[in-house]
Amino acid sequence: MRWTRPTAVYHVLVAGAVFTLAPFLLSVLTAFKPRQQFARESALAWPDPFTLDNIVALITGPAQFGRAILVTLLAATLILIGQLISSILAAYAFARVDFPGRNALFWVYLSTLMIPPVVLVVPLYLMMTEAGLRNSFWSLVLPFAFASPYAIFLLREYFRGIPQELIDAARLDGASTLDVLVEIVVPLSRPIIATLTLITIVSHWNSFMWPLVVTSGSEWRVVTVATASLQSQFNGNWTLVMAATTLALVPLLVLFLVFQRQFVRSITFSGLK
Repeated sequence: MRWTRPTAVYHVLVAGAVFTLAPFLLSVLTAFKPRQQFARESALAWPDPFTLDNIVALITGPAQFGRAILVTLLAATLILIGQLISSILAAYAFARVDFPGRNALFWVYLSTLMIPPVVLVVPLYLMMTEAGLRNSFWSLVLPFAFASPYAIFLLREYFRGIPQELIDAARLDGASTLDVLVEIVVPLSRPIIATLTLITIVSHWNSFMWPLVVTSGSEWRVVTVATASLQSQFNGNWTLVMAATTLALVPLLVLFLVFQRQFVRSITFSGLK
């Protein structure tokens, strides 16, 4: 076979896709296997018979994985709402509202991205403890429910690309600043807002360290912590662990399928890498 540059590129991409997807395939295959088959056959063997026992055991059994999914979904949703509202307001102010020290304040705030998140764990833990919120649902939500520097940066750059003529025309028609934001800027920014939605949900759906530190017991356990606890709680029952990882992937896949068009548009328009 004659090798050309496009052929070599395709082979490299296919190899990369295989290595990327292989762990997910292994997880799905194991999730629907009987425990006895997993113990005696190859990990790559097809489920025989195909069973939902592992999924049912996770949701209805003592693992309380169904509750962990609901807690994680509710926490991520509230964080997303808070992030979107506060980030959109702040980003519009930095992009389109003139006030003294605007640029200096923006760059100072953006510089907080240089602080490693692990450094904030102890101060946040002490704050939640002093407020009486440790080991509560709100300790999962409140530290992350307000605008992040990355979200503000992403939205600010997109807002600055909206033609000023549209905003000026709206103001000539008597629109207030809030009217311009709600009626013009937000509808035109749906692709980048969809991208921010995906980033925020995935980030907090996969969050592990903070929920592990600030909560204890199973009442407010999130998906990541619940999955990790399965390894010791059920003596390394890997069919249950893989069923948990498979269930944890489903909401993220659904979210991506819903927002994929807007996500691709935001990459096209903003050059997001």
